[in-house]
Formats: sequence, C-alpha cells, structure tokens
Amino acid sequence: MIDIAKLRENPELVKENMKKKFQEGKLHLVDEACKIDKEYRDALTKASELRAKRNKLSKEIGAFMREGKKDLAQKNKELVTKMADELKELEEKEGLLQPKLKEIMMKIPNFIDDSVPLGKDDSENVEIEKFGEPFVPDYEIPYHADIITKLGGLDKDASGRTSGNGFYYLMGDIARLSSAMLSYARDFMIDKGFTYCIPPFMIRSDVVTGVMSFDEMDAMMYKIEGEDLYLIGTSEHSMIGKFKDQIVKEEDLPITLTSYSPCFRKEVGAHGIEERGIYRVHQFEKQEMVVLCKPEEAMDWYNKMWSYTVELFRSMNIPVRTLECCSGDLADLKVKSCDVEAWSPRQKKYFEVGSCSTLGDAQARRLGIRTKGEKGTYYVDTLNNTVLASTRALIAFIENNYNEDGTINIPEVLRPYMGGKSIIK
Repeated sequence: MIDIAKLRENPELVKENMKKKFQEGKLHLVDEACKIDKEYRDALTKASELRAKRNKLSKEIGAFMREGKKDLAQKNKELVTKMADELKELEEKEGLLQPKLKEIMMKIPNFIDDSVPLGKDDSENVEIEKFGEPFVPDYEIPYHADIITKLGGLDKDASGRTSGNGFYYLMGDIARLSSAMLSYARDFMIDKGFTYCIPPFMIRSDVVTGVMSFDEMDAMMYKIEGEDLYLIGTSEHSMIGKFKDQIVKEEDLPITLTSYSPCFRKEVGAHGIEERGIYRVHQFEKQEMVVLCKPEEAMDWYNKMWSYTVELFRSMNIPVRTLECCSGDLADLKVKSCDVEAWSPRQKKYFEVGSCSTLGDAQARRLGIRTKGEKGTYYVDTLNNTVLASTRALIAFIENNYNEDGTINIPEVLRPYMGGKSIIK
C-alpha cells in the first residue's frame, strides 16, 4: 500500500506507475481513491470544527446559567443538540468512507524501482549474471522422479491415495538428503548473522492481507474452514506478521531473521501440478530469510540477500543465474525482485529455485510496523528471499550431482548432515 500523501500530491504519477506494470484496467482506482479521500477529509475537518463549536457552546451554557441568562442557555442547548445529530452523521460517514478508501488503496500497486526493466510478463525478465559453468554430461540424465524412484526415495502412488495429486512421499536417503539441505541452509544463514526462527504455520486473515495482494491470496492460500486461519504459503507471511502493530527500536534495525516452515500452496493459475515429479506441488519445505531495515539500507540488503542464495547453491555444485523480474512480473507490493534459477543439465536450461524481493514500506504500512528515531516515527522497509525451497532444490541437486551409474555425489558441505556419506546409491 502506497503512502496516500503521494496519491494526493501527484495522482498522475501513480497512474504512470500502473501503466509501467501494464495495469491500465486499474487506472480508475486512482480517481476513485482521490474522490473518497477528499470526502473523508472534508468530513473529518467539518467534524473537528463542529466539536470545537460544540465545546465552546457547552462552556457558555454553564456561564449563562450562573448569570441567570436562561434564554441564552436554552438556545445554546438546542444548538448543541443539533450539532450532536450532525456530528453523528459525519462520524457515520467517516466510518463508511475509511474502510472503502483502504480497500481501494490496497489494490493500487506499489511504486517500482527505476532500475526495473519494463515488460508485460515473465517472458520479458532479464538475465543479470551466471554463476558457475552450466555443464551437460555425455551421458543421459533421467527425469528426476525416475532417478529418485529408482533409489527408493519417492512414492507418488501412495500420496495419490492419501492426499491426491500434488503431494508425495520422500523416503530413505532421499528424504534424508532433503532434510540435510534444509539443515545446511539453516546453519548457512545463522553463520551469516541471521537469527533462526520457527514461526506459526497458520495466520489470520488480517496478516494475510497485510503481506500480499488479494490476487496472490486467492491463487495461493488454503483457508481453514470455519476459522479465521490460513495455511502459510511461505514463512515470510508469519515472520513479517510477527511485528504487526509494533514500534521496533531504531537501534535494533536491521532485524535479520531466517525461518523454517512447511509451505502450502493451491497453485491456482499455475502451469499445472505435476503428476509424476515434485517440481510444482501443493506442499514443500523452505528456509527463508526476512529483513526489516531503514529505507536507505534496503537496496544494500536486497543485493546481499540474493547473493547468499547464489553462494549456497554454488557450494553444492549447482550452477545458477540471477534473473531481473520485469515490471509486469512484479506482484503489487514489490518494489524490485529477482529470481535465482538453477541449471538443469537434463533440460539444458535454467529453472526457478528462489526469489528475492524488496517491498519498500508497503507491508509495514499495511501491518502498522514502525520505528522511532531522531527523524520521528516512520515505517520500516521489508525484504524477503528464498534460501532454499526443498523440492526444487532437490531436483537441481540431483541433476547436477548425478553419475552415469545412477549414483548421486554428496558434496562435502552436506556430508556432516548425511552421516558422513559421500554418495547415494
């Protein structure tokens, strides 16, 4: 949610930002917000003036009564009664206009950074840099589900019986490998100075609408029937929600957290849940990083955060690249975002394994997360980044460490988490 002062000062600039995101269908929201905001402020001003007059008249009633001027006192009483009725109408109007204005403001996209490339969708995202040499061996690499199944590590038939499509059983050394990667990612981020956290895996609706747009919410979140609770799609949701309606100490900034959680996603509108593999699924595990900081520090943290993910994947022998998300591919709350993509030697192309975003003060403004310093009270900036998402990272790991004889090499960094094993066979 943008600062409404920016809307008042330059509504055309807000519209221009919408056009950059190819959201011409939302332009009418700016005019609607301006109209309602004016009505709301007019009602506030008039109500404030009425209260001041009412207080003045009320004081005069006592004075008139003491002076025996009962007629004047009665006249003031009648005026005060009339004002009370008018004030009630104004307060009711305020109560109707305020939530209506907030609802519209939450649909207006955040201002994107000047460095964001313009483009309609993810097909126009721009490659930034490659890390590690993409390698294709001279032997065939089977589909990841076939590799894992042959090693006794995947059962999709059983999960289909218990849960339906989009779920899976991981077993044996493959299940251990998935947990090892998550544990390594946890310790990797702790070594970077981040505080480890395990958050709630369900959150209330006011937190959901605080951390994401309505479109994202409908496409991703599972609602708990009969309760005001949603299963989280990523731990970022509950981690940012942790600071809802709080004033954090400026000297405590930046707040750097790394969190583990299972993640649950409907994947509505996605390219399809895989029947055989584990690339696009309803449930996976994830290590996340979240930062709350001063606005002027946000871009430095953004660059640090995606670089940590790159470093993590390279330490596991996985080549990666970074991809700048274009304007049309940015969710409404995001200021700037990039994807980290891992190399697939089987497909001979890169695929997404993580995403890093800075959201300015949009989430903080929605959730009331502020800090207080020498310049007064202001909203913090929030950032989030995938350290490691279990299923996609597992695919990238297996393909890039697969041997011709069907075994999988375990890099040195993961061996302490695998009981010292150097190979899965």
